[in-house]
Amino acid sequence: MGYGELNIRSYNPQKDRARVEDLERRCEVGPAERGFLFTDTLGDPICRIRNSPIYNMIVAELNNQLVGVIQGSIKLVTIHKPPKNLARVGYILGLRVAPLYRRRGIGSSLVVRLEEWFIASGVDYAYMATEKDNDASFKLFVEKLGYVKFRTPAILVNPVNCPMYRISSKYEFEKLKVEEAESLYRKFMSSMEFFPSDIGNILRNKLSLGTWVAYPRGESWGEILPSSWAMVSVWNSGEVFKLRLGNAPTSCLMYTKSSQLMGSLVPCFKWRGIPDFMHPFGFYFIYGVCREGPMSGKLVRTLCRLVHNMAAKCRDCKAVVTEVGGSDTLRRHIPHWRLLSCPEDLWCIKGLKNEERESFYELIKTPTTRTLFVDPREV
Repeated sequence: MGYGELNIRSYNPQKDRARVEDLERRCEVGPAERGFLFTDTLGDPICRIRNSPIYNMIVAELNNQLVGVIQGSIKLVTIHKPPKNLARVGYILGLRVAPLYRRRGIGSSLVVRLEEWFIASGVDYAYMATEKDNDASFKLFVEKLGYVKFRTPAILVNPVNCPMYRISSKYEFEKLKVEEAESLYRKFMSSMEFFPSDIGNILRNKLSLGTWVAYPRGESWGEILPSSWAMVSVWNSGEVFKLRLGNAPTSCLMYTKSSQLMGSLVPCFKWRGIPDFMHPFGFYFIYGVCREGPMSGKLVRTLCRLVHNMAAKCRDCKAVVTEVGGSDTLRRHIPHWRLLSCPEDLWCIKGLKNEERESFYELIKTPTTRTLFVDPREV
C-alpha cells in the first residue's frame, strides 16, 4: 500500500474498546441525501452481534492507529436450494474505515479476512445489506469481491409521536407464551427465506419484548385458529444501541420544526409530527410478521399501532421499524412514513464453497416474491 504495514487481527476489548467507539462516532451511515446516521454503541462495540449464536469482530491497524473494523455473525437458516433447505450463513455488518484512510484497500482486506473466518467455520454463504444508493459499498462487494444482488427488502419506519393511535374495539389481542409463539413460527414461517433455526433463542432473549396476536372480536384463540389472525414480535433495539441523525435534509428539518410548532399551537388537532432524531434515540423493531385470513391485513395494521403505543411509553424510543420483502404485499398494511423509510434496501450474497456453485446459481435465480425473515439481532 505504501502507507505502512496493515495489521488485521481480532478485536481485543481491553485494547480496542475506546478506539472502536471513537471510530464509530467518526463514521456516518446512510446516503447523504437522506442524512447520515451515527451509532452510539453504549460502551459495547460488539453489541450488534453479541446476541448471535457465533460472532467475531476484526480490526485493522496502520501505524499503531485503529483505522478499520468489521463484524460478522454465523447462524443456520432456511435457504431454498437443492438438495437441502438449510444453510450455514455468515452475515457481514459494521464495516467502518476511518475517513482519512479510505480508498487504500483497508475495507476489502477486512472483508477478505472475515470471509476466511467464515470458511474456517463451515459457512456456505456470506451476505450483507447496504443502501441501494451506497455506491462505495456496491463497488466493493459486487464489483470487486464477487457478491451478487440477492434481495431488495423495504425498511419501513413509523415515527413514535403523540397522540397515541386509537385501537379498534373490533379486535381481540393476546400476548403469547414463548413456547406457543415458537410453535406457530415453526409451523407457518419455517419455509421463509432466512428463517433462523434458533428462533426459540430469539424469542427468549431479554431484548424480545414479546409476541402478540390479533383476531376478530367474538372468536377465540386456541387449537383451532380464528378465521383471520395476525402475529408480530417486538425487539427493543434501543437497549442495544442508539442512533442520531446528522446532516438531515432541509425538508426533514423544516417538517420537524413546523410540526412541533403546530402541535404546540393547536393541540386539539392532535397533529402528528416527526420526533427529534437529531439527538440519540432508540427504536422498536417488529419482526416475524405472520398473518392468515381475509381480515389479516387490517389485523397487522392494528398490531403495528399497538406496538407504536407501547413504544410511546418508552422514554427514548422515537421510531417503530420493520423490514419486509421488496415485493411483499404486507408493506401496504404496515404504518410508515415514506420520508423516513427506505423502499429498497439491498442484500448481496456470495457462495463460499466451490462444490456448491451450482446450488448458488439456483439460489440467486429463485423468485424475489418469496417472503423474507429479517433477524432482529442483525438490525
